[in-house]
Amino acid sequence: MAQLTNSAKTPFDNAVVRRRQMRKLWLAFLLFPAMAILLTFVFLPMASAIWYSVYEWDGLVRGEFIGLGNFQEVLFDPRNNKFLINAFFNNVKVFIALMIVQNGLALILALFLAREPKGYRFYQIAFFLPVILSTVIIGFQWKLFLNPIFGLVNTLLRNVGLGDWAVPWLGLPETALGAMILVNAWHWVGFPTLVFLAAIHRIPKDLIEAARLDGASEWMIARDIIWPLMAPAVTIIVVLTFIGSFNWFEIPYIMGGLEGSPSYSTDMLGLLFYRTAFGSVSAGNSDFGTGSALAVLIFIFIFTFSTIATRYLTSREVELN
Repeated sequence: MAQLTNSAKTPFDNAVVRRRQMRKLWLAFLLFPAMAILLTFVFLPMASAIWYSVYEWDGLVRGEFIGLGNFQEVLFDPRNNKFLINAFFNNVKVFIALMIVQNGLALILALFLAREPKGYRFYQIAFFLPVILSTVIIGFQWKLFLNPIFGLVNTLLRNVGLGDWAVPWLGLPETALGAMILVNAWHWVGFPTLVFLAAIHRIPKDLIEAARLDGASEWMIARDIIWPLMAPAVTIIVVLTFIGSFNWFEIPYIMGGLEGSPSYSTDMLGLLFYRTAFGSVSAGNSDFGTGSALAVLIFIFIFTFSTIATRYLTSREVELN
C-alpha cells in the first residue's frame, strides 16, 4: 500500500513539497540572526542577572549561595533603601511629566498635522528628526546649551531682558530634573506624534465630516470621535512611555552624572543599578549580587505593571470596523 501511495505522487506534488521545505529553511535563515541577537543580548543577560542575584560577590569573585539575601539588602537595608526610594520616585516624576508634556504636545501636533497644513511634509520631518539622533549626542548638546556661563539658553534669556531667569539649570535641585525631562521630550516627541497621526488617519473621514455637518465643534470632534478611536495608539504610547521612564539612563547619566547630581535630584533606578553593580563614590565597591538583585526587581516591576496597564487599556479600546 505504501508503494502505491508513493507511486501515486506526481512531479507537481514533489515540487510543492520541495517548495514548502525551501520556504521553511528560508524563514529559519531569516529568523536566525534576530533570535541569536535576542538570545545573546536579552535572554542571556536576564538569566545571568537572576543567577548572580542569589550569590554573594567579592568584586568579580563569586562567593557562597545566599538565596534572597541580596534582595533583602536592596529593599530593607537603610544604606540602600533611601537611594532606592529617591530614585523610584524620580522615575515616577519622569513618567508623569512625559505623559503630560511629551505625549500631550505630541497629541496637539498630531491634530495639527492631521489637517494637512501647508508644508505638511516638512513639519513631519522636522518633528521626527530629533528622534533619529543619538541620545548621547542630544545629552552633550543640551548640556552645552544649558551651561550657565556660555550656554545658548541663558544667553538668549539675557539678550531678551530676562537675565533673572538665567540660572544654572543643571546645577540646582529645583531645575535639574525638569530640564532633563524637557530635553527628553524634545528628543522623543516626534515618535508619539507620528503614532497618533497614523491613528487619526485610520479614522474614516466621512465620520468626521458628518459630525461637522451636524454642527460639532473641533473640540467636540477631537473629544468624542478622534480620542476614543485613537485608543489603540494611546495604549502603545502609554506603555512605551512607562517602560522608557523606568529605564531612563542615558540623558540623566550624561547631563547629571552617575551620582544623580545635584544632590541626587536626578538619580534614577538605572543609575542606582549601575552604581551598585560597578561601584561609585556613594555605593562603594562593586557588588554584582546586590546590583543584579536590583536589576531583577526593576524588571519584575516594569513587566508586571506594563502587563497590567496593557490589559486594562486594551479592554477600553474602541475597535475600528
